[in-house]
Amino acid sequence: MSAQIKEYLEKNAVILDVRTQEEWNDGHIDGAKHIVLNLVPVKMDEIKSWKKPVIAVCRSGARSGQATQFLQQHGIDIINGGPWQNVDQYIGK
Repeated sequence: MSAQIKEYLEKNAVILDVRTQEEWNDGHIDGAKHIVLNLVPVKMDEIKSWKKPVIAVCRSGARSGQATQFLQQHGIDIINGGPWQNVDQYIGK
């Protein structure tokens, strides 16, 4: 998975954090976009407007997996980054 995360970061992927507001407030990746999982369907136009690949993250990888599956079905180039710390370790390195 780490090779795919690095590859997407090199393509200037947007990091999409789908955790709750409380989880986000406890810590998140600098520059990530925060859209709570249940709002992803209504934010589809916003996500498409980024015109970039996307890396979805959450706390464990389950919710980001759901977001990834949903967005892939709508033509978004997205991977599941799993827990946000997984991706954070590669930021700015």
